[in-house]
Amino acid sequence: MDEKKLDDLEGHEDDTRNGGHHTHNEHKEEHHRRKKGQKPTIDDLKKEIHMDEHLIPLEELLARLGTDAASGLSSEEAMRRLQRDGRNAITPPPQTPEIIKFAKNMLGGFSMLLWMGAILCFVAYGVQEASSRGGPLDNLFLGIVLVLVVFITGCFTYSQESKSARIMKSFLKLVPQRTYVMRNGKSKETRVERLVVGDIVDVKFGDRLPADIRIIKCSGFKVDNSSITGESEPQSRSPDSCHENPLESKNLAFYSTNAVEGTCIGVVIKTGDRTVMGRIAQLTGSIQEEKTTLAIEIDHFIMLISIFAVFIGIVFFVVAFVLGYSWLNAFIFLIGIIVANVPEGLLPTVTVCLTLTAQRMKAKNCLVRKLEAVETLGSTSVICSDKTGTLTENRMTVAHLWYEGTVHESNRDEDLSDPLRSRRPSSKSWDALARVMGLCNRAVFKENQEHIRIMDRLCNGDASESALLKCFELEVSSVSAFRVKYPKIFEVPFNSTNKYQLSIHQQPDEEGYLLVIKGAPERILDLSTSYLNKNGEEVPVNTEFIKHFNETYAQLGSLGERVLGFAHHVLDPERFPKGCEFDPSVIQRYLKELCLWAVAKCRSAGIKVIMVTGDHPLTAKAIGRKVGIISPGVRTVDEIPGADPFTPLSDPSDRPKGIVIHGAELAEMSDQKVDFILANYPEIIFARTSPTQKLRIVEGCQRAGHCHGITGSEVSKQAASMILLDDNFASIVTAVEEGRLVFDNLKKTIAYALTANIPELIPFLFYIIMNIPLPLGAIAIIIICVGTDIVPAISLAYEKAECDIMARPPRDQHKDRLASHTLIYQSYAQIGMLESAAGFLTYLCYGQDWGYAERKQLEYMCYTAWFISIVVAQWADLMICRTRRNSFFEAGMSNPYFFFALLSETALAIFLAYFPGLSHIILFSGLRFEWLFVPFSFSLIIFVYDHFRKLFIRRYPGCWVERETLY
Repeated sequence: MDEKKLDDLEGHEDDTRNGGHHTHNEHKEEHHRRKKGQKPTIDDLKKEIHMDEHLIPLEELLARLGTDAASGLSSEEAMRRLQRDGRNAITPPPQTPEIIKFAKNMLGGFSMLLWMGAILCFVAYGVQEASSRGGPLDNLFLGIVLVLVVFITGCFTYSQESKSARIMKSFLKLVPQRTYVMRNGKSKETRVERLVVGDIVDVKFGDRLPADIRIIKCSGFKVDNSSITGESEPQSRSPDSCHENPLESKNLAFYSTNAVEGTCIGVVIKTGDRTVMGRIAQLTGSIQEEKTTLAIEIDHFIMLISIFAVFIGIVFFVVAFVLGYSWLNAFIFLIGIIVANVPEGLLPTVTVCLTLTAQRMKAKNCLVRKLEAVETLGSTSVICSDKTGTLTENRMTVAHLWYEGTVHESNRDEDLSDPLRSRRPSSKSWDALARVMGLCNRAVFKENQEHIRIMDRLCNGDASESALLKCFELEVSSVSAFRVKYPKIFEVPFNSTNKYQLSIHQQPDEEGYLLVIKGAPERILDLSTSYLNKNGEEVPVNTEFIKHFNETYAQLGSLGERVLGFAHHVLDPERFPKGCEFDPSVIQRYLKELCLWAVAKCRSAGIKVIMVTGDHPLTAKAIGRKVGIISPGVRTVDEIPGADPFTPLSDPSDRPKGIVIHGAELAEMSDQKVDFILANYPEIIFARTSPTQKLRIVEGCQRAGHCHGITGSEVSKQAASMILLDDNFASIVTAVEEGRLVFDNLKKTIAYALTANIPELIPFLFYIIMNIPLPLGAIAIIIICVGTDIVPAISLAYEKAECDIMARPPRDQHKDRLASHTLIYQSYAQIGMLESAAGFLTYLCYGQDWGYAERKQLEYMCYTAWFISIVVAQWADLMICRTRRNSFFEAGMSNPYFFFALLSETALAIFLAYFPGLSHIILFSGLRFEWLFVPFSFSLIIFVYDHFRKLFIRRYPGCWVERETLY
């Protein structure tokens, strides 16, 4: 067939990419739907897959498809089918135009509040300009600043989200670009998009399946179905049908899954959107996007601030009118009060905080595509998880070693005259690491190279193992002599499914076999329960170690290095006596038994962990018990003879706590029964589940009011707001902790930023009521909100988690709000009032020293006095906002940005108050030093008051102080 003709079809019928063979009825329905331009509804996609291509004899299938197993299709027939069915490609989810994304960043959330403030400023300026020639420019300046803040912040947010989108494009490679197909009796290489139903394709180890195929013949062929069924082990394929369910039949292989072993020849039965993965993609794309939990909280915050601002504005509009002001002046006061309540600096502060957190989460394998989604995992109350992982990149020399909590440079210098110079000092941790490096390694040196430098020797083995071999030889001793002491008994080679390599060795002087393992660090961490500390003592894996582990992993990864994890374990001599025979499946189950800490940590955080897997129910339950999803001693429903999972009980405590649901049972259940199971059983395993059933489980959790996390296939990542770049359970737990931390830190940031609103608003109110000179002008308000307060507010994003962050239950989204009544009360009625008192006292004290002739200078001095009072009082506010429960002294020196924030805020205030020539621009003037003691005293009062408030909360949990002031 002419290649140009095929190229001409590339863009043809993009809306008909759901190619595939149909039964007679399906074909009529599909033809009717195409004619009307309709796509399958979400209800259609949620239905279980019904097909018979795997059940009928192969000869009958080939005849139905009009193809020949030996010669394939003709080029003409392939072109006709390509025109009929469209390209073999999954239709991507609808993409939001870039201009719409940009507009949302400019107009959504906090931005809308600032736009309203800017419009009101321009209205006030226009009214003043129209009523009195040459009115003050304060409102004009404030409006311009607000517009600039919104524009700059919107551009920054758009830029960050665009970077995440580019990262997504770089790793979402769902299908291979080319494949081998039989056409006109000859094997030829072609683009995957050109495959059609009836094509005969050749697939080998390492390929991704180019379409849904029926196996014609194969040799040792295995596929990784984890992205579709959740089965953790490679699944062997054969030409024979073995199950009515197509997802469990061994004679089918599915589009975009990986071939991990062997070779096969198969016939294409489904292409494009008609494939199993295509259905998942359509199902994912058809789900309507909901607001993130943080977006909901921001809307709630804006509503509170707007109601408060409008209420206060209307009250004082009426007061001003009653006091004799003209309606025009009263209207200007109304606008001024509303604008004074707008936290001008909060938008850039929150944006930077979310960006910093998104960067930290990316380093922990969690990619945030929308900044508002950063907090989503922190609200998680249910995690539905399976058991897959990731693999790191290749590397040819050992560059760094991490043990005992420190990164060590690898020694690549060699002195042949004195080999001992190259040896690393011995320690328990290093000896253990080196032992795994030398034993869990299949590489060997080629013969007769003793006279050659170690780093230049040739090896038999892959690049990474050769690098480890040379490192051991250089820094420890002879590898061959060392291996003689530890004879190898059993080995599981590295593969892309397990993400690790392990071997079992006989120990020279100790009882029990030694298991050594290396692989992807997150996979090794997932299997580990303890580590060797600096003293060589074995201690349990804890949050601090995981944090340090992930930070080091990210640091080394950022250098472009492949990072490997190493571990060892002495096998139980009673379970594995001397001379026993080892089996790979037994060893893999034994390793899974060791992974308990992550599930336990979720339990302590009040998060329900549900296993959703494609494994057999018995296998799933065994693994669930070993990893803690089914607690020790808990009986499941199937273990109690005659038990009915749906029978109402007078005493709910009599009901078993655990249940295992087979996918076939789930398919027959109504939504009400699914909801009943999710509500009444705390420990649940769903086995043999299909992709559509996973969606039903998630929807059931959502109906129960849970925020959920689920590890999905690569297809579903295109439509997600946040993506876990691996399916390691430890990464999920870490991301949950990070999500909770960002919510806490955002609360602290908002509490800090809102406090300054009161000392900015109070002067305006007293100016209206008591007719005193305005103590604080619009320019000073701008400087505080987008000047002195910005860096301190951002520094709170770097605060570490408090001790209870993973010991408390998930937040109640209806009660624990971002801007709760306790936060507003604490910021406005307590700390804000104290800051206002500091400003008034300093302002009134200055008023006694000046005469009538210098009143303009007095006005500038009063502006400065009030401004400096706010800055000094905000020192204490920043200190107390660092923690919600803990003492300031417990936080200690953990946040170096805190001290930088204090210095920058102070330096800017001093510069503005004392730098010559600024008095005519910003209307400030320098103060005498002795008058700074007034705000200092109030700053101390704020700090001491809050210290004792938190002390009272810690000593008397649940007391009225906690209920009324803990935000």
